[in-house]
Amino acid sequence: MASGLSTRFGSNKILAQFDGQPLLCRAFAATDTPQLSARIVVTRSAQVQALCKAQGVPVLLHALPGRNDTVRLGLSALLAQHPELTGCMFLPGDQPLLRRATVDQLLTAFAQTQKETERVIFRLGAPAGNGPDPLVGSPVLFSNGFFPELLTLPEGKGGSVLLHKYPTLVHTACIAQPEELADTDTPAALAQLEALVREKG
Repeated sequence: MASGLSTRFGSNKILAQFDGQPLLCRAFAATDTPQLSARIVVTRSAQVQALCKAQGVPVLLHALPGRNDTVRLGLSALLAQHPELTGCMFLPGDQPLLRRATVDQLLTAFAQTQKETERVIFRLGAPAGNGPDPLVGSPVLFSNGFFPELLTLPEGKGGSVLLHKYPTLVHTACIAQPEELADTDTPAALAQLEALVREKG
């Protein structure tokens, strides 16, 4: 998902450089797994569109205002090509430390549970430093039983509406490194994550 306005960042954050490449390219790397049958980037930015085309990643350029529009357009495009999809994963594209192994872990957990039920939501989580509840974040994976509702979300709302509506159907796949959940809403947050990468070598 690459349709955000990046108002806190001051420019299109997913085109910002991180460790020598645009943030969006790190999202491409994290999702470059055979467990995903298809990918698509949904964006309002012609620059993002050009980057996707250069990288060979399918992209859909639009000018609609809401998160619900982004979800509907992306999911509709995927279903037009792959009507047999068992689920869809939404990834915002601004988590530079997210690893492909983590995405694979989430997809494997979903596949194992999805055999038992058509209504399940998975999201990433990590142990919190001082509390029983884990940190939670993106990406989020919805089974196809939620597709009708994802295609008709309330105006301006994203998939989080369904997480709140169906809390008992939400599963958390916990990972050991909470920094993989960190996003880059501001240039300071981006610099902080780059410093963390340098520290770890």
